[in-house]
Parts: sequence; C-alpha cells; structure tokens
Amino acid sequence: MKPKRILVTGGAGFIGSHVVEDLVAGGYEVTVLDDLSSGHLENLAGVSDHIRFLHGSILEPAAVAAAMEGQHFVSHLAAQLEIARCISNPLADLESNTIGTLRLLEAAAAAGVEKFVNASSACIYGQAVTTPQSEDHPANPNWEYGVSKLAAEKYARIFHDSGRLRTVSLRFAIIYGEREWCGRVVTMFLRRALLGRPPVIFGAGTQVRDFTYVGDAVRLHRLVLERPEADGFALNVSTGIGTAVSELAEICREVTGIRTPIVYEQTAEGTYSREMPDRVRLPQELETMHLDPGLARRLLGWQSHVSLREGLDREWTWLRAHPDRWERLRI
Repeated sequence: MKPKRILVTGGAGFIGSHVVEDLVAGGYEVTVLDDLSSGHLENLAGVSDHIRFLHGSILEPAAVAAAMEGQHFVSHLAAQLEIARCISNPLADLESNTIGTLRLLEAAAAAGVEKFVNASSACIYGQAVTTPQSEDHPANPNWEYGVSKLAAEKYARIFHDSGRLRTVSLRFAIIYGEREWCGRVVTMFLRRALLGRPPVIFGAGTQVRDFTYVGDAVRLHRLVLERPEADGFALNVSTGIGTAVSELAEICREVTGIRTPIVYEQTAEGTYSREMPDRVRLPQELETMHLDPGLARRLLGWQSHVSLREGLDREWTWLRAHPDRWERLRI
C-alpha cells in the first residue's frame, strides 16, 4: 500500500515542524510549503532528507497549485501570528489568515484532497464569558487576529457542509515547547532567565492562560487527520487547566534557577515596557483564556499528558542549546 501524501503549509515553523516530524515518523510522504518569513529550515533538519520542501507563499497561486498536486491531505499551519502586527496592519492579517486559507480550501477541493486540517486559535473567543470555554462559548474576538481566524474557520466549515472537502479546525490554546518563536509570555520569561534576569509581569499577574505542550497538540492533530469522528468540527486544543501568569513566572524561576524576585511592572496597555524596551503590552488584553478540551476527549479520547513544569523544562533545555534563536523578539 502506497503511503499517503500530505501538504503541510508553514511546516518550517514552530508547530508545523513538529507536525512534519510526526507525519514522517508515521510513514506519510510530506510536502512542506513555507515562505520562511518566520519559519526556519533548521527546524526541519532532522527530516530534511525525507520531505519535499517548496519555498513559496500560500498567497501565490502558482506555488499553491504546485504544492497541492497529488496530495491526499492538507495540514494548514501557515499564518500571520503576531497580535501587535495584526493591530497595526489588519489588512495584511486578513490577507494571510483568511484569504490565504480560502485559496487553499479552493485549491484542495479542486485537487480532490480527502481532508483539510485548519489551524485556528483560542483568540476567536475574545474575553471569556464563562470558564472553561467550550466550543459553544460566544465567539467575539477582541483582536483582528481572532476575526481573521474565525472567518477562516467559517469558510472551512462551509466547504465541509457543502460536501466539497472534509475539514477540521483546531483551536489552539497557547502552544509552547521547543522551537517556539520568541514573543509570548513563556518565551519572555525564559529569554530573561537566559540572561540571568527575573520575569517581568505586566500588572498583578492575575491574567489566566491555558498552556499546552506542542507534543500534545501534535498527537491531536494526527487523530483528527486519521479518524473521521471530528470531521466538520472545531476542537479546542488545550489542557483544561488555567494558570495565572504569576504562577507561570514562579514555575519558570524554579525550572531555570533564577532566584531574583519577580518584577511587577504597571505598564499601561498599548505602551512599551520599561524593563523590556522591545516589548509592548497588548491593548485589550485578555483577562482569561482557559479552554475546555472535553469535546476532543469525547470524540477521540485525547487529553494532554505533559505537565507545564515538564514542558517548560524541555523548552528551557532547547533554548540553552539554541540561544541565537531568540535574539530577535517578535511582537
């Protein structure tokens, strides 16, 4: 039996490269389409001899057509991820995350692709009304990024419901781990620890987040790809555990051995930090992002396995071996 062929967009990125490694290990023939605007070929070094890599953008019709030919599946992970950038340039965010996804859906349907896995985000929910947030929670994004990802989800569902293409969307909580791009709270704490400095928290640190290890997210990705139970659904990819930012900082101090007290900075939303001059506190900050993973458990028997402490230890080990990767902050 010939192996199944799959196209992974954004496969040189953080989550994408872990997905590619998993698919190669599972015997898939993998094609990666990535413009390397944020991804790194270094992320694929361990599987470079076992994949087909195409340098191109999902916004380039010719690149998409070449990559899509002969594929059985598509895993769409390419995206504009930076919240500050979506706020300053929402049109570019819309083009990348919504129009880019729609172009891929059309190309996949035309090519006879069997299933399309779409990377979505917890940002589609906006401010939490109830917690933990299930997939039925109101979708009221507070950032343009959430709007673009929600629209992409809706297009994917239309393709599924019309019978043109089976689709599944994965609403990622805060996914962290080895090869993560530098810009979110976990990376800011670990980056400072690498310099021997304590974490800096904006405000009181009561903001709650759901931190999910990348390996757990990859396991769910494989399940939705290979099994039909979640077809047509959007699933939360999360631990179901809400962790306050102040608690995260304490765990990071323990993992990294930083003994200096945490710095609490009263930085106004939308302004730059005094302690971290290249870091801006996002406007309309979410007070809570705490997702309910119950649907994935009921449909597929999936749940997260890696604790926050264990996952942070793995990321810290990786960072110390690759300090150059976080020299530039992405905001």
